[in-house]
Amino acid sequence: MNTLISIAFQILLLVLLPPLLPGVINKTKAWFAGRVGPPLFQTYYDLLRLMRKGVVLSSTTTWVFSAAPLISLASVLLAGLLVPLGPTAAPVHFTGDLILFAYLLALGRFFTILAALDTGSSFEGMGAARELTFASFSEPALFLALLVLVKLSGTLSLSTMLAPATHVAIDSTAAAALVLTAFGLFVVLLAETSRLPIDDPNTHLELTMIHEVLVLDNSGPLLAAQIYGSAVKLLVLGALLLHVLLPLNQGWIWENWAMTIPGLLAVAGVIGVVESIMARLQLRLVPTLLVAACLLNGFGFLLLLR
Repeated sequence: MNTLISIAFQILLLVLLPPLLPGVINKTKAWFAGRVGPPLFQTYYDLLRLMRKGVVLSSTTTWVFSAAPLISLASVLLAGLLVPLGPTAAPVHFTGDLILFAYLLALGRFFTILAALDTGSSFEGMGAARELTFASFSEPALFLALLVLVKLSGTLSLSTMLAPATHVAIDSTAAAALVLTAFGLFVVLLAETSRLPIDDPNTHLELTMIHEVLVLDNSGPLLAAQIYGSAVKLLVLGALLLHVLLPLNQGWIWENWAMTIPGLLAVAGVIGVVESIMARLQLRLVPTLLVAACLLNGFGFLLLLR
């Protein structure tokens, strides 16, 4: 019975909590700048406002443009169902689900890029090329991080490889591998969610936009789906990073939920700190950072080969 309640709580968390994370990031950045900043729940207000607006479609677009935001949102929500957000197993889990997890994220990116190209704009085509280029570095980094967890746990399911038993009695070598993996995963999180120093979700400078240019033509509910999907992805990847950093005791389910939610908010706070103290990297340096994430995760895996 406790397991069913925990799974239901995970689903509610996956649906309701994501818009709060950008609010924590913005509040942290405002605190660093000495400002009050927007309300903590501003993203919720923005989503409600956008849902009440109409949709403006270009005459050059097809059904792909309208369907892409919904497909992208559905893919990231399905990916979220594969990741345990707390101390219990994920709502959906099976052997090899880590492969499906990675490719669901890739599917969402694919349709976002496809919608940008559907507009026929060379400007959005430029953003699509940048998104694909950086994804070719972040996806290997993600797979290498998952490979470290597979090596530690001996399983091919996210729910079992992220279970508390994986962290029990680990030696110094395994701990070092997890630390390297955590740093690599954090870089992947920044890249996948379009955060500084890789991308700036608030910029509208033509020469520097990456993800933002892909959704410029979206409006109303379609834009709301893009914003909400980005927040869900932040929650899902943040939960994956949290499991690597914070071992949870499966015997104390509700006490661990009390650690999980503040932990996710803390991840958002750390992102806010990074965005406050770092400037955006030049585009030519972004692949270097993502290669560094690949190397960190790769070295973590090599440490376990003994």
